[in-house]
Amino acid sequence: MSTVTLYKNARLIDPATNLDRKGELLVIDGIIAEIGKDIDAPKGTQVIDCRGRILAPGLIDMRAHDMDANSAAAGGITTLILQPDQKTIIDSEDEVERICDRASRKACVNVHPMGAATKGMRGTEISEMGSMLAAGAVAVSDCRSSITNARVMRRMMEYSTHFDGLIVNFAEDPALAENGFAHEGATATKLGLAGIPVEAEVTMIERDALLSRMTGARVHIALVSSAAGIDAVRRAKAAGTKMTCSVAPHYLHLNDNALEGYRTFAKVSPPLRDEEDRLALIAGIADGTVDCIVSDHDPQSEDVKRLPLAQADAGIVGYETLLTLTLSHVHAERFDLMTALKAMTATPAQLLGLKAGRLKKGRAADLVIFDPSKPWVIAESALKSTEKNTPFDTLPVQGKVWRTIVGGTDVFNS
Repeated sequence: MSTVTLYKNARLIDPATNLDRKGELLVIDGIIAEIGKDIDAPKGTQVIDCRGRILAPGLIDMRAHDMDANSAAAGGITTLILQPDQKTIIDSEDEVERICDRASRKACVNVHPMGAATKGMRGTEISEMGSMLAAGAVAVSDCRSSITNARVMRRMMEYSTHFDGLIVNFAEDPALAENGFAHEGATATKLGLAGIPVEAEVTMIERDALLSRMTGARVHIALVSSAAGIDAVRRAKAAGTKMTCSVAPHYLHLNDNALEGYRTFAKVSPPLRDEEDRLALIAGIADGTVDCIVSDHDPQSEDVKRLPLAQADAGIVGYETLLTLTLSHVHAERFDLMTALKAMTATPAQLLGLKAGRLKKGRAADLVIFDPSKPWVIAESALKSTEKNTPFDTLPVQGKVWRTIVGGTDVFNS
């Protein structure tokens, strides 16, 4: 017997087609069956009144370090792209298959792994990219480790063009960043913190742009953090390079002043930079230089956070604040809602070759329904994440997820 659900009185938004209108959406057996107005639903249909809330494709988080599916569902995320930096590094076909199998059995959201770009993420020997992609990986990356050897990166790019694979690189020159953990600027100087200059980011972006033009390969820069980095990506795109990039909401919301008082909960990698950089990242989303907004969800336990700043691990909770922190800039009219949602749905789907991220008849009903104006306060204690460290505890925000639906099934309902 079929399971049929009609979502009515919704504001339907599909960034892939620029759809934004009031309407209804019919789901039969987990598949979108109809999108429109006054849909004639079969007898016995479950009817859900969205009461004017936005119904959009479920969010696709392109940078997740933890398979914390319940936390992701609470943030409106229906697809996680798991980074290869797991307890056992995802650098082989067998590991990709293991992650895919585990996710299909245990996770309430879709999970796709990235494979390691080099064996053991050591940066010296190219991994079996082709076999990992064939096994279910959606891209390759060495995660927090930049692929610094230009010869290795060139060969990897040449190899990737045979199957249009995507290489995701963390743009940070380790020699320039050595021993640093804060932005090299006034705050680091005042607090006596070891700094990382923006040049550590820019030199890697510019090198990857040159190699991408040489080889014709696709390269994605994870977590651009600076104005100079955004300018480098913008120049690369203007030159026709197949380069894309991402940012995370904490870089849009905070600057390096958040480290005042030696607050380890604001320690992230790359580091929070100055106010000029923060504003440049927001402008980069508005003008299309930034392609994706990711959570960079990397929660850490108190054991490794409540340490002196130099010794504390980098990373924060990201799933449950991804949408609402992004919406804060929509409310402030820094960029529009369609742009924001596209960066978390259609664009990552396109880059990764996923049949997701849009409202389309015949596609899986992976959906998020949210009230963009609903006020609430981020409370660390209320987070569903396995660890709770966030610099946004007690922050008043607007925009809250009401339901998250994966394959037609509610996986979160507030």
